[in-house]
Amino acid sequence: MKKVLMTSAAALALTITAAHAQMVIEPGSDDRINWQSLEDFKAAHTGLEGQTLSIMAPWLGPDQELFTSLLPYFEEATGVKVNYSGSATFEQQIVIDSEAGSPPDIAVFPQPGLAADLAKKGRLKPLREDITPWLQENYAAGDSWIRFSTYPGPDGAEHLYVFPYKADVKSLVWYVPENFEDAGYEIPETYEDLKALTEQIAADGETPWCIGLAAGGATGWPATDWVEDLMLRTATPEDYDAWTTNAMPFNDPKVIAAIDEFGWFAKTDGYAAGGTAGVSSTDFRDSPKGLFETPPACYMHHQASFIPSFFPEGTEVGVDADFFYFPAPADGSMGQPVLGGGTLFGMLTDNPAAQAFIDYLQTPAAHEIWMTQSGFLTPYKAVNAEAYGDDTQRKLGDILLNATTFRFDGSDLMPAAIGAGAFWTAMVDYVGGASAEDVTAAVQNAWSTLN
Repeated sequence: MKKVLMTSAAALALTITAAHAQMVIEPGSDDRINWQSLEDFKAAHTGLEGQTLSIMAPWLGPDQELFTSLLPYFEEATGVKVNYSGSATFEQQIVIDSEAGSPPDIAVFPQPGLAADLAKKGRLKPLREDITPWLQENYAAGDSWIRFSTYPGPDGAEHLYVFPYKADVKSLVWYVPENFEDAGYEIPETYEDLKALTEQIAADGETPWCIGLAAGGATGWPATDWVEDLMLRTATPEDYDAWTTNAMPFNDPKVIAAIDEFGWFAKTDGYAAGGTAGVSSTDFRDSPKGLFETPPACYMHHQASFIPSFFPEGTEVGVDADFFYFPAPADGSMGQPVLGGGTLFGMLTDNPAAQAFIDYLQTPAAHEIWMTQSGFLTPYKAVNAEAYGDDTQRKLGDILLNATTFRFDGSDLMPAAIGAGAFWTAMVDYVGGASAEDVTAAVQNAWSTLN
């Protein structure tokens, strides 16, 4: 989900000292966690006792509580006192603090663009060179994570500036297992199977998809997720990267083809609940409710892992509703691409405790402790998948581990005027009847005005 509404109270930064927090799991008490990795980390990081470490992040509320639950283990291993500051205005505050010469030791970036900008200005410290091959070896789709973490510095030379940690998955299709079972439908294994299933459901006189683009001032964004997933299934990862930077024009034939592929699902008569008018007018939060109607208003819904928050009260994921990976082409030419997001840890000072914390994030335990709770996914291949708190998280984790390519949400990588403006408007216009050629030309014109 691209936009989060914040109350004025939530906009205030909140600082806590981790030293007063309690360990959520007593070391050694849960055999799903690699406690030895913490012991090895402790042995390798002596001489830090009495130092302090400041961390700034956008996490507040439950996310803050989950992240700070990791800090006592780092403190116990190193003797470092950690001060955490969470702010809903993180993107603005980190720039202000870094420009003023008073940055935190570590900042947690929700997407690469801001980190890359600070690296170019010389505000971020390059990470150790050995971390790049570590990511290559230990993360699924390691090349992808290295790419999102490597930027040019002030001198133009590229370095790894951030450590990727905590991922999110968007390449999902939601469905009701009972509906599939009653109708005799099977989970599609390939993109061609997904299209064939769509045709089969329509031929049976049912509606395959629920799609809703309405989101107030952000109307149109759910369609951008569709297009991004389809770009990764109809074009190469390199094409996707060029598209998000406008090195490949927005009105390139490959982009037009991906948008028209979305149109096959959203604009073909009988494929989407309510037709194009329903697609345009249905709020994205209400859209999946059609899965649960009797008889079903639709059988499938494409959306990220957050969408169960808007399912009917009492819905149990894995029983009343479930998901499958938005499948890739059968010929294997695109591998297993996954669209999503992630958080990136960067160092803004030379504090030795900051480098130690980056090292801490390389321990399986630093992932598994959060995995046992909720809201955490990792591409780290060495973690124990049994540490996930439930089957849903474990299944999402499997999708990440099977990814051959991982890409961040494309519209979030684009300039705000495009990714959170012209692109959204273009998709609304397209569903409303405009051609892919016309709407992509309009976006490209908007992008050209930024150059």
